[in-house]
Amino acid sequence: MKWIYIVAGIAFFFKMLFLSENPAPTLPFSIVDAVVQDSGIPNAVSGIILRNRLYDTIFEVVVFTIAIMGTKYLLSNERPPKKVYQFSDESSMILARLGATISALVGVELAIRGHLSPGGGFAAGVAGGTAIGLIAMTSSTEWMQGIYQRWHAAVWEKISVLVFILLSVITLSGFELPHGDFGALLSGGILPILNILVAIKVALGSWAVVLIFIRYRGLL
Repeated sequence: MKWIYIVAGIAFFFKMLFLSENPAPTLPFSIVDAVVQDSGIPNAVSGIILRNRLYDTIFEVVVFTIAIMGTKYLLSNERPPKKVYQFSDESSMILARLGATISALVGVELAIRGHLSPGGGFAAGVAGGTAIGLIAMTSSTEWMQGIYQRWHAAVWEKISVLVFILLSVITLSGFELPHGDFGALLSGGILPILNILVAIKVALGSWAVVLIFIRYRGLL
């Protein structure tokens, strides 16, 4: 019986590969041009993610939040090691902090101009989280935890999620800000604000996860 399934699977694969005809639909307009015109920004990808596919983006942010909560829950019962080993040689520390500076600047650039050029909130948040991870590799866990608590990073992370969801619901209800001048920094209505909120959320969430894993598992 197993061989029948294998043969049927192979036959179905070749049928879909060579015998299926799925011609592209012929439309009187360009889909990319339509997305750019509706969103008011030249980056059609950001227009799709933060406007046409905003429902999916909301749940992607929620899933990321749940993943962070799950990490805290699963590792909360583990015992931290007595000593966490980190980079101590000067050359590694200089390179890591230089890389963190470059990554942080890239993250800011992607967050602010993600609606005009390739980039966006998720990419910016990953760049920011990378910068935080590089700093954590060369600094004491207590110092990083102290900064995290002093600046109330966990609170700002939750605020960014709530504001993002609120603005997304308002946008989905049909209310939009003026698009402004096409291609300008202050254009696209609410989309640049959503980009920045996603970047803050992902960066601060990555910070929390990095601190948790270093605290309980060390540098893996």
